[in-house]
Amino acid sequence: MTLNDFLDIVKRRKNFIIWPALAIFFTAVLVAFLIPPTYRSTSTILIEAQDIPREYVMSTVTSYAEERLQTINQRIMSTTRLMELINQFNLYANVRKSWSIEQIAEKMRRDIKFETMSADVVNRYGRSGSATIAFSVAYEGNKPDVVQQVANALASLYLEENLKIREQQATGATRFIQEEMNSLQAKLAETDAKLATFKSRNLGALPEMVQLNLQNVDRIDQDITRLNDQLRTLKEQEKYIKSQNPDKNRLQDLRAQLTDLETRLTDQHPDVVIIKKEIAQLERRVNKAEQEGKESSDSYNPAHSQYAAQLSNIQSEIRSIEFQLDTMTRKRNVYLGRVSASPGVEEQYRNLLMERNNTQAKYEDLMKKGMEANVAYGMEKGQLGERFTLIEPALMPVKPVKPNIPAILLIGFILGIGSGIGAASLREFSDHSVRTKEALAEATSMTVLAGIPEIGIQQDIDLAKKQRSTWIIVIIAVILVSLVIVHFLVMDLDVLWARFTRKLIGIVPGLSP
Repeated sequence: MTLNDFLDIVKRRKNFIIWPALAIFFTAVLVAFLIPPTYRSTSTILIEAQDIPREYVMSTVTSYAEERLQTINQRIMSTTRLMELINQFNLYANVRKSWSIEQIAEKMRRDIKFETMSADVVNRYGRSGSATIAFSVAYEGNKPDVVQQVANALASLYLEENLKIREQQATGATRFIQEEMNSLQAKLAETDAKLATFKSRNLGALPEMVQLNLQNVDRIDQDITRLNDQLRTLKEQEKYIKSQNPDKNRLQDLRAQLTDLETRLTDQHPDVVIIKKEIAQLERRVNKAEQEGKESSDSYNPAHSQYAAQLSNIQSEIRSIEFQLDTMTRKRNVYLGRVSASPGVEEQYRNLLMERNNTQAKYEDLMKKGMEANVAYGMEKGQLGERFTLIEPALMPVKPVKPNIPAILLIGFILGIGSGIGAASLREFSDHSVRTKEALAEATSMTVLAGIPEIGIQQDIDLAKKQRSTWIIVIIAVILVSLVIVHFLVMDLDVLWARFTRKLIGIVPGLSP
C-alpha cells in the first residue's frame, strides 16, 4: 500500500475517523469537567527528641514514636472520633442520610492520607537504624477551606493525643512507683514491729548478747565461789559460837555433878533433887531455843546476851549469803538458758533482719526511682521530652489533585483517534469494492484498458450539502440537549462555567479569569 492509497482511505473514511474521535473526546471533556474536584491539604509534624540529655533525666515513656503513632492512629481513626470531626465540619452532607455511620467513617478513613518520613539515626542504645523523624497527615475533599480546616484539626488531634499518651504513661509510672513505695513502707513498718516484738521477747538471747551472757556467767561463777567460801567460814564460826553456849556448858556440868552425886547419894537427897530440877529447866530452855531456831538466852545474864548477839549476827550473815547464792544461781541459770537458746533465736533474728534489710533496700531503690519519675513527669509536663511539633500547617489548596484534567483529555484524545482509526479500518476491510485498476486486474486476471474518473452531477452535490447540513443540525441539537440535561439534572450552567473556568485557570498557568 502506497502513501496515496493511505490518503485515499483517510479521505474515503473520514467520517468513521472524525465522529468516533469527536464523540470520545467530547465524553472525556465532560468527564474531566463534570467530576467534582478533589483538593488535598497536608500538615507536616516533626518528631523532636527531648531537650534534656538522657544522662541527666531518663524519661519514663519507653515506647518509640512509631508505637505511639500506631496507638494514636487507632484512637483518631475510631468511628467515634471521626464522627466528631464529621459533625463539626458538616462533612459528607449529601450522603449522611443514605449511608450508615460505619460507611461514612470508612469514607473519611479513605480520604485521610497518613505518611511517615524516616532517616538513619542512632538510638538510645548506640545502635544505628531507621527511625521515623516526621510524618504528614492530609485530608482530601471537595471544598478547599473545609479541607484545610479538617487537615489542621487532624494535626491538632495528633499533637494532643501524643501529649495525652506521654502524660498518661508518665503519670502511670509515677503512680505505680508511689503505690509500690506505700506497700513497701507498710511492709517495712510491719517488719519493724515484728523485729521490735521479737527483740523485746528475746532481749537477752539475741546474738549480740551471747558474749555478754557468757561474761555474766563467768562473773556469777566467781561470785558464787566467793560466797561459798564466805558461807563455809560463817558456818564454822557458827559452829564455834554454838560450842560456847553457856546453857549447854552448864547442862553438861550439872549432868556430871548429878552422875557424881548419884554414886554417893540417893535420888531423894535434896542436892540430887535440886540438880535434876535445874537440869530439867535447862533442857526445856535449850530444846525450846532449838525449836525456835535460836539459842537459849537469859536476858538478865550478860554472858548469855553476848552469846545470843554473836550467834544471831552469824546466822543473819549466813542467811544473807544463802539468799545471795540462790539469787546468783537463778541468774546463772537464766544466762545459761539465754546462751543455749541463742542459736535458735539467732536464726529467727537473722531471717527477720534479712527481710527487713531487703525491704529497706527495695524501698530506697523505689524512692530513688520515684524521684526520677517525678523529675521525668515534670519534664513531660513542661513539654521538654520527646514531642510532636507542627512544622508545616495545612494551607488552603489552590489546585485540585483530582481529577487530572490534562491526563483525562490526553487519554480521551488518544482513545478518540484510536477508535476512529479502528472504525475506519474495520469499515475498510469489510468493504470489498474494487477502486483501482490494479485491484481490478488482480481480481479479474484481465488487462484493464482505461479508467473513467468519478463524474459528479449537481444532484449528488446537493445531496452531499444536505447531508452535511443535517449532521451539523444534529450535532447542534445534541449539544443543546446535553446542556439542558446537565443544567436540570446535574448542575446549573453558571456553576458549570465557573468550574470550567477555574479548572482551565489551574491547567493553563498565567491565565486570568
